[in-house]
Amino acid sequence: MSKDIRIKKGLDIKLVGEAEKVTEQATRSNIYAIKPDDFHGIIPKVVAKAGTEVKAGETLFYSKNNDKILFPSPVSGEVVEIVRGAKRKILAYKILGDKEQKYQDFGVKNPDVMDGEQVKEHLLAAGCWPFIKQRPYDIIADPNQAPKGIFVSAYASAPLSADTEYVLRGKEAELQAATTALSKLTSGAVHVSIDGKSNASVFSGLKNITLHKVTGPHPAGNVSVQIARIDPLNKGEIVWVVSPQDLVIMGELLLTGRYNAERTIALVGSSVKSPKYYKTTIGAEVSTFVYNSGVKETNIRVISGNVLTGVAIKPDGHLSAYSSEVTIIPEGNDYEFFGWNKPITNKVSTSRALTFSWLFPNKKYELNTNTNGEHRAFVTTGNYEEVFPLDIYPLQLLKAFIVKDLDAMEQLGAYEIAPEDFALTEFICVSKQPHQEIIREGLDLMYKEIG
Repeated sequence: MSKDIRIKKGLDIKLVGEAEKVTEQATRSNIYAIKPDDFHGIIPKVVAKAGTEVKAGETLFYSKNNDKILFPSPVSGEVVEIVRGAKRKILAYKILGDKEQKYQDFGVKNPDVMDGEQVKEHLLAAGCWPFIKQRPYDIIADPNQAPKGIFVSAYASAPLSADTEYVLRGKEAELQAATTALSKLTSGAVHVSIDGKSNASVFSGLKNITLHKVTGPHPAGNVSVQIARIDPLNKGEIVWVVSPQDLVIMGELLLTGRYNAERTIALVGSSVKSPKYYKTTIGAEVSTFVYNSGVKETNIRVISGNVLTGVAIKPDGHLSAYSSEVTIIPEGNDYEFFGWNKPITNKVSTSRALTFSWLFPNKKYELNTNTNGEHRAFVTTGNYEEVFPLDIYPLQLLKAFIVKDLDAMEQLGAYEIAPEDFALTEFICVSKQPHQEIIREGLDLMYKEIG
């Protein structure tokens, strides 16, 4: 029995370059890179030194704050370099992958007969724990604290996001194993949210989950919005969050005893000649599939993730740990003459002043990275509330974060949010403020001061 969630506030940004539902195998990457910065707040401690031979699933490093949280190699091969930056900070582990993959054997497990402690120890030992994040603070979950519920958002509403149902098709056994195991880790339910318009979901027949159908514009697919509608988070409470493709990795670990870091990613964007899906591996070189589909121009930005929350990488960069899409759009380093005071027909805007996107709700746009303005003082417009479905005052919360007022941050709902929830307010901000950066720094301060 599913429960319906309807979101009214938000904004769907329809872009050119959606992936065709065709999946190809990416060219095998030579070098794989795991970046500790992908795992926010983690201080890595080296286990595998340069020159070490590792199997897929063997530990590369662990968290300084909790030595049980391990970070494994996605492939077997030789650790050829540990890239360091200022003050010897570890920027990346680079592994030269073997042609024939070798896997660390963690043993086949039956989640139906395991208890919560056994599930936890197994996921920790195999390096799958970093796939579990927690709210508040949007960080890797603390295994010593039990959540009141676990949430999985299988409804991707961000621009050009990978179609979750298409990607997960045929993975029902892995999903069932993972959700059964996770259900042992909470006294509450495992909540799974799917697209309300979908007639048949891969999650529909699964046991040990509570299914929710979500409809509405972006950010309806953000898990914070779903948590607020299903089981709101109060001070002192914790919930865990897992993405659907990470469930597959956990399920395969339980069923086969192998840590298989395979990802099906969507290569999308208006600069891609042939947008489609590719099977690759976490940490692979994006050039192994980007140039298979071809790019239309040279002045591009490659983004690991979607256009609102993704991270810019170089064309020869590597797929980040949590990404399920790579987006390529034109670089916006050109400027329009009198662009601020002429009618605009080729851009998305929530304003009706000299803009006409509201007349064509289904039109797809070719947007670039230009911010169309410069950073300036906060201007009170009331626009944020139009695209922000949480029962929170977004402008007041942002200002509390800027001035580091911890009491106000608590009172205004900081425990419920993650940086991604402010991606749309950042997109429409006339003041060009970096909302996600402000929220991330504020959450880090709260975690340090309040815990």
